[in-house]
Amino acid sequence: MKEKYIRLLKFVGRQGTDNVIANLEMLGFFEAPASTVFHLNRPGGLLEHSLNVNEVALALREQMILFKPELRDTLPQSSVILVSLLHDVCKAEIYRPVIKRRKTESGQWVDYEGYDVDYSAFPLGHGEKSVIRLLRWGMPLTDDEIVAIRWHMAPWDLPFQSPEAKGSLTKAKDRCPLLSILQAADGLASHILER
Repeated sequence: MKEKYIRLLKFVGRQGTDNVIANLEMLGFFEAPASTVFHLNRPGGLLEHSLNVNEVALALREQMILFKPELRDTLPQSSVILVSLLHDVCKAEIYRPVIKRRKTESGQWVDYEGYDVDYSAFPLGHGEKSVIRLLRWGMPLTDDEIVAIRWHMAPWDLPFQSPEAKGSLTKAKDRCPLLSILQAADGLASHILER
């Protein structure tokens, strides 16, 4: 899976790709889980999730182009690949393996391996952290790619956003079809493919 991910990322041909891959490697992206208790909470889950989001996003792009052919220029394949593979780079270093306890059906307490979240290394918002990391690592992003990665968690974050942020999200969705593709692909991968 790692080889496929790297091959897809290099296919985009974006400046800074090798540096992004090196940093993902250093931060443990390829071994990290996708979550603590939800989808793909196992080693390598984040990599698998990113590839799933990529496949769904590319399929959604093709379907949307069938409905509105003019979207082909607005939704470049390279941007769809890039945002789907890199939307969650913020998660690369936040999960820590721990031993947790749970009750079995018979009422016995047992230990099991799990994950806790630790944001202390770089405590920043989810999408913002991904964008900032990518830019710092030397990967130029288009405005639409920044918007899509920044707001991809909006369906889950929205209740906690200020009225100003909610207004910005509405404007972002109106002007950036890439955001809707990424949000939909992320949700479909997480809640259908990975359950």
